[in-house]
Amino acid sequence: MKVSGNLPTPKQLNKLLKKGEGQKLEFKRSTAELQGSMQSLCAFMNASGGIVIIGVGPDGRLIGQDVSDSTQQKVAAALARFEPPAPVQMEIIDLGKDKQVIVLRAEAGNESVPFTFEGRAYERLGTTTRKMSQSRYERLLLDRGHAKRRWENLPAEGLTIEDLDRVEILRTRELAIQQNRISPDTSHDIGDILDRLGLRVDGNLTQAAQVLYGTRLFPDYPQCLLKMGRFRGTTIIGEIVDNRQEHMNAFSMVREGMAFLERTMPLGARFPEGKIFREDRFPVPPDALREILLNAVMHRDYSDYSGYVAIVVFDDRVEIQSHGLLPQGVTLEQLSGPHRSKLRNPLIAEAFHRTGAVEVWGRGTNRAIAACERHGAAIPTFEERQGFLIVTFKATIAEEQEKIGKPPARPDQVTDHVSRQVSDKYPTSTRQVTLQDASVLQAAINPASRSDLQQSSGLRDREHFMNSVLKPLLQRGLLEMTIPNKPRSSKQKYRLTEKGRQVLESIKGDAK
Repeated sequence: MKVSGNLPTPKQLNKLLKKGEGQKLEFKRSTAELQGSMQSLCAFMNASGGIVIIGVGPDGRLIGQDVSDSTQQKVAAALARFEPPAPVQMEIIDLGKDKQVIVLRAEAGNESVPFTFEGRAYERLGTTTRKMSQSRYERLLLDRGHAKRRWENLPAEGLTIEDLDRVEILRTRELAIQQNRISPDTSHDIGDILDRLGLRVDGNLTQAAQVLYGTRLFPDYPQCLLKMGRFRGTTIIGEIVDNRQEHMNAFSMVREGMAFLERTMPLGARFPEGKIFREDRFPVPPDALREILLNAVMHRDYSDYSGYVAIVVFDDRVEIQSHGLLPQGVTLEQLSGPHRSKLRNPLIAEAFHRTGAVEVWGRGTNRAIAACERHGAAIPTFEERQGFLIVTFKATIAEEQEKIGKPPARPDQVTDHVSRQVSDKYPTSTRQVTLQDASVLQAAINPASRSDLQQSSGLRDREHFMNSVLKPLLQRGLLEMTIPNKPRSSKQKYRLTEKGRQVLESIKGDAK
């Protein structure tokens, strides 16, 4: 405990009392409530700091008490029951008439979190102090030993280089060289690249390597899940227009998530003042969405097997949700202004940094806000809800607006009419049949190779084609392999199933 010599004035104290109890402020009538005071201090230190004022009623009314040497010793003895030692300052303010108040300031605990009082950890929820769950306490303990024992740098049991996406790893190398963030002399050997990225230690691949480049993520890594949904209306109980849930590595999540957003958002048009050419644009700037999606993938809590990243599109907004609350010492308010970067997953973030995707200076949210302001769109809002960080972009995504000033449909877009026809006939389908899908189905009337089907789709990226088109068509039984027992055979081809033929005929019929 430190006794501060910088006492607030009565005016400053009254200003503080007017704020009322909250996430960082607690009132106690007297030292008879010292036990609760210490528990609240513990909760404040396990978050971003706070103040307990003893000698104040719950309504903010000054009561005061006699603060003798014995009282101060009692407070000091209580503070000694913290583990680790508590960074708390005590201030005593004289109210006159032998009445004082005690102000206990708890600083943010940073590297010492989690703190315990009498062997128990506490956390703050609004104006309530409660016991911290054992699982959260264990996660914070893991964070305390961040340098050596993080979830991401623990060995991935049973993982081998053959289980990783070789193409993605080599792509990281090439992009890193282009960005001057890795030496051009870096070997093409996959193991050497992983060593240089810190993803293999003493010959053991880390869990970060699995998150970044894994190809077989389920069932051992169910948290590597991207959920994408488009709902009619403004709530999740509305009609499901598009729904996809796939386990994939971090780089694929960003690509697939952006492809989903660009496919789902309406492309409107406007005529800028003084110009004769129309300007086509999305209701939310893709650059802003990409910044937030990158943050969601890089900084989320991967240690919980039930976590995921979700992209949810409603008629009036787009939400990007990521499992895990903000790192210790970072607040929601700070996300809208200058703030330091505090990485939960340094290895994962570093891999993205090497490719030039991010700068790791804590400017991602600021860049997203700036992109929205340039675009004339509402700036995003940030909230923590049920263990998730949720970023919301307010925008009009409703179908009625999609029809206004919209240019000819892109190949990867589908008319609602065709989608409804297919959904009615094949209710087990959870994803719209797009015109892009129809092109692939048409090309598979006769057995065709993967490269021929990809060419018919118009997609250049092999991974994108495989994950967003070919695999869904196979899973839904619209296509089948000619050599099903050897899915990776160099002679593998794909052909239309009877169900796929019926869907294709239905689309052709609707187009007439």
